Amino acid sequence: MSLITSIQKYSIHDGDGIRTTVFFKGCGLRCVWCHNPETQSYKKQPLYDKERCVGCRSCEMACPHKAIHEEGGKVVTDLTLCDACGTCTDYCNLNLREIVGKEYTVEELVKELKKDEMFYEQSGGGVTLSGGEVMTADMDYVERLCKRLVRLGITVTIDTCGYAPYENFEKILPYIDTFLYDIKTMDNEIHKKYMGAGNELILSNLERLNAAGARIYIRIPTIKEVNGTDRAMKDIIAYLLEKKIQAACVNLLPYHNTGSAKYARLGGRYEGEELHAPDQEEMEHFVTLFKEAGFHNVKIGG
Repeated sequence: MSLITSIQKYSIHDGDGIRTTVFFKGCGLRCVWCHNPETQSYKKQPLYDKERCVGCRSCEMACPHKAIHEEGGKVVTDLTLCDACGTCTDYCNLNLREIVGKEYTVEELVKELKKDEMFYEQSGGGVTLSGGEVMTADMDYVERLCKRLVRLGITVTIDTCGYAPYENFEKILPYIDTFLYDIKTMDNEIHKKYMGAGNELILSNLERLNAAGARIYIRIPTIKEVNGTDRAMKDIIAYLLEKKIQAACVNLLPYHNTGSAKYARLGGRYEGEELHAPDQEEMEHFVTLFKEAGFHNVKIGG
């Protein structure tokens, strides 16, 4: 069974129509700007808002693993001792602690997703499976979930970075309406620097999905320091043309640091402070580059 970090209702940027997006826990990449850092690990994790903590130390007294202690006037969680049991969340008087990652049976998850059927039907929407990286989750679980949704007439979209074994894609391909597929950069060294791994598997999977006839939206997180130049965008365009990738849509997604505050709550530090989004004029110029190359459905944003 896979862990779910959240179920987001009324999503309008995660595929066609109004959608409900399920965020799975765990990802093989470590994108510097990741706005869902709580989805990177495959394990349950504690989140703690230490800035608002008043130091009552109720959590420390309750912790069965002695993972919480006072240090330098602040309450600190030793993540090497914490097993994310959740006891501390019951004793935090200000509700500043939570455990990220919840198990759902397929039946429980389908029941929750069915609640929004009316919105799917009226808008041409459905369910989007995201993450983290859903394609590295328990694929038997994901397959059962997709089958159930499709039988109910609910379309399924996969939001993926592409960094997963191709057999995982192959397993669920018959049930997927659309893949929202990320391309960050064609430069493999830049990919390793900012994503923590090379792009070979990602590009290979994209080519194989395209050959299999999958409906694909290419999504490009657009960041000045990573790919926000003419050369970088032209390299992506040249690749898509050379490999004859049939992109039903191209989404250029300007960089944002919305999730940066989550890193401190996880006990880490946000490494993307030096990153910047291109301005509106630059974004519109990139759109023009794609349209001039023959890509007609090109949008800024999801």
